[in-house]
Amino acid sequence: MKFMHWLLVGCVVALPLSASAQWQWIDKDGKKVFSDQAPPPDVPEKNILRRSGTPPPRPATGIDAPAAEGAEAGVAPKARESAAAPKPSGVDKELEEKTKKAEAEEKAKRAAEEAKVAKAKADNCARAREGKSTLDSGIRIAKVNAKGEREIMDDSARVAEQKRVQSVIDSDCK
Repeated sequence: MKFMHWLLVGCVVALPLSASAQWQWIDKDGKKVFSDQAPPPDVPEKNILRRSGTPPPRPATGIDAPAAEGAEAGVAPKARESAAAPKPSGVDKELEEKTKKAEAEEKAKRAAEEAKVAKAKADNCARAREGKSTLDSGIRIAKVNAKGEREIMDDSARVAEQKRVQSVIDSDCK
């Protein structure tokens, strides 16, 4: 029974969400109109105050809606373009400075990461060369197996290890 009460309360709470999908525009008399349907096509784009979701597609006439409105109002297209084009302001300079700063920080991070990788490669190279010289010297080498026991490396294992160390030297010592 409690479940049904909570379900009913949830439905009542969710009900106003369906009302948020409304249109609002100013009609030809200057009055605000609220509706759940799109305004009629004779309402200019500038008079639509709120849309419901995505705007419906306008009929393709080959002319943009603002350009058609300007032509109806008797405004020349060149005058409309020059009036509509915003002039650069100080905000753009601040934005450019921020982007330059972010790019510089990113470049510094990349350089630090590349230096870290180069240092790791140099360390690997030095260790591989030390290991190669140890393997080439011919002395007995013991390893600890998975059980924790010491095993002496035989000739086939020594050759395999020499090949592996040589591949590390070839890749990291350039």
